[in-house]
Parts: sequence; structure tokens; C-alpha cells
Amino acid sequence: MSTSTHPAGQLAPPRVEEVSAGVYAYIQPDGTWWINNTGFVVGASRVAAVDACATEDRTRGFLDAIAATAGRRPVRTLVNTHHHGDHTHGNYLFGDATIIAHERCRAEILAEGPPGTSKLVTSGTWTDVEWGEIQTAPPFLTYTDRVSLYVDELKCEVIHVGTPAHSTNDSVVWIPERRVLFAGDLLFNGGTPFLLAGSVTGALVAVAALKELGAETIMPGHGPVCGPEVIDDVLGYLNFVLDLARTAAAAGVRPLEAARSADLGEFAGLTDPERLVGNLHRAYADLSGPGSGAGVDVNAALADMVAYNGGRPLSCRA
Repeated sequence: MSTSTHPAGQLAPPRVEEVSAGVYAYIQPDGTWWINNTGFVVGASRVAAVDACATEDRTRGFLDAIAATAGRRPVRTLVNTHHHGDHTHGNYLFGDATIIAHERCRAEILAEGPPGTSKLVTSGTWTDVEWGEIQTAPPFLTYTDRVSLYVDELKCEVIHVGTPAHSTNDSVVWIPERRVLFAGDLLFNGGTPFLLAGSVTGALVAVAALKELGAETIMPGHGPVCGPEVIDDVLGYLNFVLDLARTAAAAGVRPLEAARSADLGEFAGLTDPERLVGNLHRAYADLSGPGSGAGVDVNAALADMVAYNGGRPLSCRA
């Protein structure tokens, strides 16, 4: 039996990293449950941000970091890479910024609601979090395929991946002139990828397609800034999950038992290993039909993840 792995003691503070001129990553250790990365691009008179944070306090900290870097330049645009609350709960704090996302992202945010009413958050799956006074603020400018966002003359391509992957509505922000990619939660660096709300088979397609962009610097949704090698790392894990699911499903083994008996091998050091259980629930559904982002009993999958974690709620330090 495995347990959720988190460093002891206080978390290191978030940090701002300039990854290219005027392009910044905002990294939040420890990068696990509900603690995500964001970023922003600073122009001569305005700022474009990529994703919000999970809690009021963390999002206010992100906005303070933008102000400390960009001065009086206002955040005019906020891009959501997908609907999950760690990337969108703080949307409402961005004032007059235009919030942009895939059209399915808007629908999912409205369906899920704030953390006080979300079945996902109130399921007892995670340790308690001080969310703050979260208000639902869905994107109000949506696209179906891609949209170009300019910060001065710097072109940022916001691209929907075309298939359920980490979620049903994943997009990336690609800055071709700088070879910089904000990957959202398609990529985790040092943490276990999570596909319960999307598709394992779809993620394999979407993540492999990222190679075609030719990124040199990548901001994963969780974990440190990295290079393109993270793409193969994630593909390796996804293939591991799918191979395990094929073998276990054919033998009639349930996802929880398959995860408990699995040899994690090279993936044993990833944080939040209990995500394997949710990933197997999703992979079983993918193997029984086309990956659609639907067809999984989410409550049962979350309960199995808690069981894998020794019956304890999963650790969230957001």
C-alpha cells in the first residue's frame, strides 16, 4: 500500500522565474493537490496572465507578484488552460480582465460551481482547505480550436488540444517566437499525472502532439520549469497506466487492486501515487469505448484513491 508523499514542514514560498524576456512562470511548491503553476507575459502597457490559483489567498499572492514585476501595468487578459479549480477558482479576482478559454471550459466551471458546493471538493477526499470567498467567474470569451493573443507584438497562440486528455477542455499557450510553452496540466514535472476527468488514450495523443511545437522551455501545470524531456516522461507514465489497465482488466482485476499490486518502477518517486487508481478507473473506461471524458463513477474512483492512501484523506496544503 502506498501513501501520498509530501515534504514535511512549511512549504517554500511561490517564486517568479523569468523564462524569456517579459515572460514569467509563477511556481508554487509543492505542486501537488490543488497547488498549481501559473504565469504571465508583460508588455509595454498591459499584462496577460495564464491561469489563476485555487484559493483566494494564493490568487492574491499571484496578483501581488505580477504587480511587483509589472508595476502599474494592468492585467488585461486571463487565459484558463482548463476548468479545474486550482486554475480557475481565483478568476473573479482579476477585475476587468477578459477571461479566455475553450467553450467547454466555461460549461464545466458553471456546472461545478464554487468549492463550497462542488461535489468534487466536498467529497471528503482531501484534507481541509481555506478556500476564501470564492466566486464563480467563468470565461466570457471562448473559442473552439485556437485563438491568437498579442502582448504588444509578441504572439501567444492559445490552442485547444482537440481531445479529452487531463480534462475535457485542455488548452496550451504557445509562444513560438520564444519557443516557450505553458502546458497546463497536460504535463506534470515530478508529480503523478491525473486523468480521471479526461482520457488516458486522449492524453497520449495530446501530449505526443506537443513535440511538434518544438518547445525549448516548458511551464508544466505542476512542478518546476523544465525542458522538452518532460514530454517523454509523461508519455512513459501514460503508457505504463494503459498497459497495466489492459492486463488487469483482462484478468478481471478492479482498479484499486491493480494499483495496489503494481510495480511503479521508475515512477515510484512521483508525488501523489494514489492518482494511479483514478487513472486506472479512467483507462478501464477508455478501453471499453472511445475516450470521452465521461463514463467513470468519479465518487467511486475518489473513494478508491483514499483507500489506497490507507483510508486517510489525500493531503492538500493549498
